[in-house]
Amino acid sequence: MRDTIVILGVFVADTAYRAERQPRMGETILGNSFVLGPGGKGSNQSVAAAMAGGRVHFITRLGRDPFADMARATWARAGVNPEVTEDPDSYTGAAYIFIEDATGNNAIIISPGAAGRISVSDVEERAGLIGGAGVFITQLEQPMPAAHRALEIARAGGARTILNPAPAAEIPPEMLALCDFITPNESEAEGITGIEVKTVEDAARAADALLAQGVGAAIITLGEKGALYRDAHQTVHVPAIPAGMVVETTGAGDAFNGGFAAALARGADPIDAVRFGCATAGISVTRPGTAPSMPSLAEIEALLADGE
Repeated sequence: MRDTIVILGVFVADTAYRAERQPRMGETILGNSFVLGPGGKGSNQSVAAAMAGGRVHFITRLGRDPFADMARATWARAGVNPEVTEDPDSYTGAAYIFIEDATGNNAIIISPGAAGRISVSDVEERAGLIGGAGVFITQLEQPMPAAHRALEIARAGGARTILNPAPAAEIPPEMLALCDFITPNESEAEGITGIEVKTVEDAARAADALLAQGVGAAIITLGEKGALYRDAHQTVHVPAIPAGMVVETTGAGDAFNGGFAAALARGADPIDAVRFGCATAGISVTRPGTAPSMPSLAEIEALLADGE
């Protein structure tokens, strides 16, 4: 079990719209394309970790509807083991994603539906799975009490714990103290610490603030600048690992987290795991979509080998 990755999080169906710009309030504009596909940070990270060679279990809630069918088909293709509570009184979540044509940058609205009702009892019912994992990951798209309790169970069982604090929120210090690793991007790091992150040096200051709150190690993801790893003993800036022209950045953070977890679960040193996560993200942004953009283990290893 200690090579197993357990992820708690949300599945949503991504409805992705490309246009030159977002509409203003009350305005209707014509878009250039539309894609429907699987998403949600927890689900995306599960797919990324499984595609990267991890043995993954994903804990979530779904409704009983066509979007739930999409979720199960997505996990089956990637090799993710679903740990699902069905919720017939709600709906499977959905997300609106605007993608700016010129840059590939995005803005997102999430309606988590059934996954927004993930409860402490859902987590406690799977305490053996969570506590017996090698690596446990959660985010903040589902209710925070469930994430907090899952981190407690994972830490008590000896799993290495990762919190991807997305979307940014006020996190209790006692919850941060349960995290072996925290993986915010620039805006999430600023939201948690109050420190604006524009440079690698800014990231180091934000990481220090997170370490002061009890986190074991802070990994600030910096987009095209790569990632900064900082713990009590070392600070390492890992450059981005480009794999081609950037098409869409929507799933990059999830790709990083899934790749990082997969490498950790195989016994990689944290710095090597960060490099593996950067390579995973580097490939994902060359493709459209979120879960469909996640690369295979062979692709990631080939990119890393090319950079040696």
